[in-house]
Amino acid sequence: MSSTQTTCPYCGVGCGIIAQTDSTKSVTIQGDKSHPANFGKLCSKGIALSGTLGLEGRLLHPEIDNNSCDWNTALDKVATEFKQIIEQYGPQAIAFYVSGQLLTEDYYVANKLMKGFIGAGNIDTNSRLCMSSSLSGYKRAFGSDTVPGNYEDVEQSDLVVLVGSNLAWCHPILFQRLMIAKEKHPNQKIVVIDPRHTATCEIADTHLAIKAGSDIWLFNGLLDFLRHNDYLDYEYLEQATDGFAAAFQTARESSGSISGISQRTGLEEEQILEFFQLFADNKKVVTLYSQGVNQSTSGTDKVNSIINCHLATGRLGQVGMGPFSMTGQPNAMGGREVGALANQLASHMDFSAEHCDLVQEFWQASNIATSPGLKAIDLFNAVHAGEVKAIWIMATNPVVSLPNANLVKQALAECELVIVSDCVRDNDTTAHANVLFPTLAWGEKNGTVTNSERRISRQRTFLPAPAETKADWWILSQVAQRMGYEKAFAYNSSADIFREYVALSGYKNEGTRDFDLSGLLPFSDEEYQALKPVQWPICDSSEHCTGLRGTERMFADKRFFTSSGKAQFISITPRPPASLPDIKFPFVLNTGRIRDQWHTMTRTGIARLLRHTGESYVEIHPNDAQTANINHGSLVTVSSRLGKWMGRAKLTTNQQMGNLFIPMHFNSQTSNCARVDVLVAPHTDPISGQPEFKHTPVKISAYRPIWQGFILSKQPLTLPTKDIDYSVKILSDNCWRYELAGETKPDNWNLWLHHNFGANLEWLEYQDRANGCYNYANLIQDRLNICMFIGKDENLPNRHGLIQLFTRDKLTPAERLALLTGHNDEHRNNTICACFNVGHNELVAAIKEYDLKTVAQIGEKIQAGSNCGSCIPELKALLK
Repeated sequence: MSSTQTTCPYCGVGCGIIAQTDSTKSVTIQGDKSHPANFGKLCSKGIALSGTLGLEGRLLHPEIDNNSCDWNTALDKVATEFKQIIEQYGPQAIAFYVSGQLLTEDYYVANKLMKGFIGAGNIDTNSRLCMSSSLSGYKRAFGSDTVPGNYEDVEQSDLVVLVGSNLAWCHPILFQRLMIAKEKHPNQKIVVIDPRHTATCEIADTHLAIKAGSDIWLFNGLLDFLRHNDYLDYEYLEQATDGFAAAFQTARESSGSISGISQRTGLEEEQILEFFQLFADNKKVVTLYSQGVNQSTSGTDKVNSIINCHLATGRLGQVGMGPFSMTGQPNAMGGREVGALANQLASHMDFSAEHCDLVQEFWQASNIATSPGLKAIDLFNAVHAGEVKAIWIMATNPVVSLPNANLVKQALAECELVIVSDCVRDNDTTAHANVLFPTLAWGEKNGTVTNSERRISRQRTFLPAPAETKADWWILSQVAQRMGYEKAFAYNSSADIFREYVALSGYKNEGTRDFDLSGLLPFSDEEYQALKPVQWPICDSSEHCTGLRGTERMFADKRFFTSSGKAQFISITPRPPASLPDIKFPFVLNTGRIRDQWHTMTRTGIARLLRHTGESYVEIHPNDAQTANINHGSLVTVSSRLGKWMGRAKLTTNQQMGNLFIPMHFNSQTSNCARVDVLVAPHTDPISGQPEFKHTPVKISAYRPIWQGFILSKQPLTLPTKDIDYSVKILSDNCWRYELAGETKPDNWNLWLHHNFGANLEWLEYQDRANGCYNYANLIQDRLNICMFIGKDENLPNRHGLIQLFTRDKLTPAERLALLTGHNDEHRNNTICACFNVGHNELVAAIKEYDLKTVAQIGEKIQAGSNCGSCIPELKALLK
């Protein structure tokens, strides 16, 4: 067995992984105990990575118009059409839309080609959707896109304020580090500020269930409280900041009295005062925030309202304190570093004349862009308007993930040239590609990524490249060379690219820019391969840096990258979200992640990670559900001014009344009606361009089809479109599961089955026409092959028990009877702990048999809850 140290391809925590590969290329995954992000721990998704490495569903050959071709043909087509479009329409008619799934080296080459040689700024990344407001807030305050602290600060703080972050599900390993820190130091306080009661709230001392979109009123109120009660660090204000007087005045005028803040935020006055006093009394405070802050039309202002409070008290640049943005993707930070956002140049430079000249000189660029390009929403609007004639999409799925997703779908359908580089063959975006480029997947890649604490880690190859797949940087370089830029893109390896990138970061820097890796130079291919995880900056020319050891935290010297060298307070006037509920659309919709899934499920849609949640749902408060006559588990529709979604209702008091939550992951491959972003309007922050995913006005209503049912099949099926209005496809361990419903039904279910799924199959059947019950099954040599159950509503047989019958070599007479009648002894047994595949029934049995009282006792007996900790809230509920 060979062992390879690499980095997890999921969230921004950036966990280290050991991939062990045997002679048959079978891979075993475990956490890397030497990696400073996770110290050997992995979440449910990380543990399941070995199950995502197969070639089923992979894009393995270049294609033009759905026909396989050779690489030269595909590359020549793209290069030739790019040149023709530039000649006819100019460089602004071409755009790249890239991804935090790319490695830094891929990102760098894409940015260099677009901005340095094509000559337009039209390259943007899907990281625009998750952290661009944080970038904008940091730049306004610090003069640079610099995360001040690190994960150790979270552990060493006296108070952690989590704002708009479900850390337990979205960044599980950092959540576990926080849990362990709190167990060791019980006096550490944790405050969660979130409209929802999420899994993260289980470790909180206080949950402030704030009204959606009202964060700035709360933090402006905190700033005024700190000033009014003399909790300011006057020495720090004088030495290290500018603009505090104006910011304080605006905060005072906008926040008003505690009762006014209460009215705006929906919080009790006592809760507000308790939080303010807690922040004032604890010097070591980390405010950790994520998409609930960033994904807003006032996201940048929210970020600065948080930073203002830290600057006012000098809580920055020291152990255990600072504002801390958690990024969503493994290399969102890398994208920020290389300038893959439309408003940046490489190495944290911007479009000033000085920086444009510097980058052009370094690259020897023939046609440097001198102004920002189109940000994501504007970019796809330009595609839809016909202004962008060609778009190259890399490692992302915007037809599912962007707001107003139906417009994005239409834009790509009508675009002259759509190129998609991806490792999967079929998703909502590849369906619209004129040219498909097959790329390497995670285990085949070689390069670097940067996590949320500025730590650069290596992703290393441990599997061979299958068929004709290639690295993204290679594909980009080949197109560039065919466009006439041979010398500038003559790379032979990712190490070549990284060396150039490192050199650019230090080029004429001399401590004037935060991002500097020049302390690594010179380094060989062998040194690149052996690179250990390290936090930037890495240089010897600035007091900010600590040489080759990297830099644990920034701004300890109270020097910033602004023109004055001081941090800037920003005066923030709160404003409401772009769209507010009304009589027609009375609910506020919030979208986000669930525990075991990742983005649009192209990687995580495997059986192991679908056991916990395989079907999309909408969370709704029971009182709202009662008013709308909606039952738990029943089908509902959610509509906005732009589109409609359909799924199951999940009644929970974790939701505030008037609020809904729907997961973001489900796509057209898994459901015909679960793309939630068809509902979301493309309203954006005017500074960052980040869309508002957390505040969409919608309505919800019960969906009452005349029939509902499900099919379990040993083989995947192609469902007919006639008579089926709701369909979901779920991969289980032993079979495929299809959830179905319709507003019309066939005259004869038996004939419908024969026609669609097996004219030559012999069907066993059980019918109760009076109750609308129709059950069918097919056995091959006494083994279950396919079964279908139809009823009037959602009260159908238990799926889990029937799925277990697919494991039997031969069904007994009792099992045959249970199969046809739908009656079985298996109770609901959804997976609770995905890390160790422990289900509801096993947990209940263990709790009863061993008289377990605590989560720790459960972990000792059957492992559940002892790894990433994401399932702990559900374990606590079972114990109760």
